[in-house]
Amino acid sequence: MKPTTTTTSPHSLLRSRLWGIASTLSYGAIVCFLLSHVSVLKAEEPQKYEHGPDSERKEGVPRGKIEKFELNDSKVYPGTFRECAIYVPAQYKGEPTALMVFQDGHTYLGEKGDFRAPVVLDNLIHAKELPPIIAVFINPGNKGKLPETPWKTDHRSVEYDSLGDTYARFLHEDVLPRVKAKYNITDDSNQRAICGISSGGICAFTVAWERPDSFRKVMTQVGSFTDIRGGYVYPTLIRKTEKKPIKVFLQANEFDVDNQFGNWYLANKQMASSFKYKGYDYKIVEGKGAHNGNHGGVIFPDAMRWLWSDSTSPDADKKTDSSPKTTNQNSRKNTTKTNTSKR
Repeated sequence: MKPTTTTTSPHSLLRSRLWGIASTLSYGAIVCFLLSHVSVLKAEEPQKYEHGPDSERKEGVPRGKIEKFELNDSKVYPGTFRECAIYVPAQYKGEPTALMVFQDGHTYLGEKGDFRAPVVLDNLIHAKELPPIIAVFINPGNKGKLPETPWKTDHRSVEYDSLGDTYARFLHEDVLPRVKAKYNITDDSNQRAICGISSGGICAFTVAWERPDSFRKVMTQVGSFTDIRGGYVYPTLIRKTEKKPIKVFLQANEFDVDNQFGNWYLANKQMASSFKYKGYDYKIVEGKGAHNGNHGGVIFPDAMRWLWSDSTSPDADKKTDSSPKTTNQNSRKNTTKTNTSKR
C-alpha cells in the first residue's frame, strides 16, 4: 500500500453524540461541557510533526554524492523498468563500507521531503553518530513506460507485498552487483540495513527475514503487515520460528489505515508484541499521524542512531535531541510513544 495524506476520523460518532448532549444544555452548561470534553475532541485529528536540526543542512558538513541510474534489465522481474540512486558519503575511502537499501527510494531522497535521507546521512556520519554508509534508493518497477509518479507503478505490490525470497533475489542478482562494480560495500550482514515505508516496509522486513545472512538491520515506517498479499501471518511466524539474528525498528501511527486488508496500527503493534515475546532486539515508536511519512520522517535521525548504535565509532559526538514536536493547532506536546526490548 502507498502512503496517503488523508484519513477518516475514528471518533465521528462520538463527536455527534457529544454535540447532541450539548444541544440540550443551557449556555453556561454548554461552556462547561465543552471545556471538560475538549481533550476528547482534540484527540480526533492526526498531528503534524516538525523536523529537527538533524534533518536540515548544516554549515561545514560535507555532502555525499548521489548518482542516479535506470535499471531496465532485471533477471528476476523481467520486463520491468525502474529508477534508482546511490548515495556515497564524503568520507568514503574505498574501504569496505556499510550498506543501507531503501525501497520507494524517491520518497527518501528529497531534501525537503519527509525523510531527507541524504541530509540526515551527511549530518550523522559527519558527527560520527553513524558509520560511513553507502545508501541505495530503489523505486518499484513498472511494466513499460514509467508513470509520472513512482507511487503509480504497476509492479509495486507484486514486488513489495509478496512473501518469499523473490525480492531478496532481485537485490542480490540485479541491484547489488551493479553497486559492487563501482563501490566497496561490505559483505558483513551486521553492517547492512534495509528500510521501507508502507508496502516497502513489509518488503524490507521480508528481505531480512528470508536473508539474515545478508541483512540484519531493518527499519519500517507504517509497515503494511496486513493481508494485501498474506503479510498478516508474520506475527504468528515470528512466534513459531526460531529467533533470527535481526534488529528491527518499527514506526507506527495511531491514525493509520483501517480497511478490508486490516488495521495498520494494530498490525504493527502485533509485530512488536511478537518481537518482545521472542526476545528480538527491536524498538517501536508510535505517533499520532496518518498513513504517511511525516512522523516517521521526523524521527528518522533518532531511528538511524538506534538502528546503527552497535556500529558507531566509540568517539561519537554527544547525541542531539531531535525528538519530534507537533504542530497541530490542538496540541503542542510531544505525543511519541516508544517501546524497546532486547534480550
